[in-house]
Amino acid sequence: MIKNSRQKYLREEYTARVNRVIDYIETNIDRELSLSALAGIAGFSPFHFHKIFGSLIGETIFSYIQRVRVEKAASMLLRNPKESITDIALSCGFSGASTFARIFKRTFGMSASEWRNGGYQVNRKIRQVERTEWQVESNFRQEIGPRLNYSVNKQEWRVSLKPTNSLIANIEVKDTPEMHVAYIRHIGPYAGDVDLFNRLFNKLYSWAGPRGLLTSPEMKTLTIYHDSPELTDHNKLRIDVGITVSPETKVDGEVGKTTIPAGKNAIAHFEIKPDQYTDAWAAIYGGWLPESGYQPDDRPGFELYLNDAKTHPEGKCIVDIYVPVKPL
Repeated sequence: MIKNSRQKYLREEYTARVNRVIDYIETNIDRELSLSALAGIAGFSPFHFHKIFGSLIGETIFSYIQRVRVEKAASMLLRNPKESITDIALSCGFSGASTFARIFKRTFGMSASEWRNGGYQVNRKIRQVERTEWQVESNFRQEIGPRLNYSVNKQEWRVSLKPTNSLIANIEVKDTPEMHVAYIRHIGPYAGDVDLFNRLFNKLYSWAGPRGLLTSPEMKTLTIYHDSPELTDHNKLRIDVGITVSPETKVDGEVGKTTIPAGKNAIAHFEIKPDQYTDAWAAIYGGWLPESGYQPDDRPGFELYLNDAKTHPEGKCIVDIYVPVKPL
């Protein structure tokens, strides 16, 4: 038992150190990211860190950085149609346009211009096939399926799903303060896997409960989505299930701490069934957003949970979906 406990502690410690590096990469993607600097953040020597990261994440640190950069650029090409390809490449940490062009074409099989002009649909179809094979569906569909017909009332910021009108959201856009979050990270498929979310939250609550972090009236429960399933292989998707904490809260083991930056968010308030989260995200991206005068910002979106569906008379989840936005 003692041996197993120590092994568990060591694995959690390694996971926590690698997560700190992932968080650092996320917030400094436009900077030079050297192996020595990242190893220092993890508290390992560069030689050992390179091996540890590859073993835990399944790809080398350099492959990971390059993949995150090119996937972020691919997303920005669609979300920021007026921004030049070169500016996007530089903002994602590429050294120049030619390097970016080579890596982008190798990754997606087309140029950045072709991608922006509609070629991204090819990649979308590939991801849809992958999700079908794994019975995974996207939380971030930006195109509307044929069975959905959306209407938007701009004055009330209200979006409804027809013909059933079963999905209705009140949406407001406002500036929100930064939030400090203690989290458990999952890398891999997640959509539709209720048991996975339950396990992750139970693990987080088991850590937070004895520390008195679940009794604060200001405590919020949420899930942060770092990647788009339309761009990232489902085995490499990253999500953080978390609770809000005070800035001085200490974390350990598998539990990490991150900060959701302050900024402008579209906040969509839903009461939905557990299997309607995909449609809720699609309602925002495909129904409300195109007519809102806003475009998505590059900060990660998240779901903030306001009830326990088991206590709702209709078994519904009351949730606010936060989509970072900026003026179009």
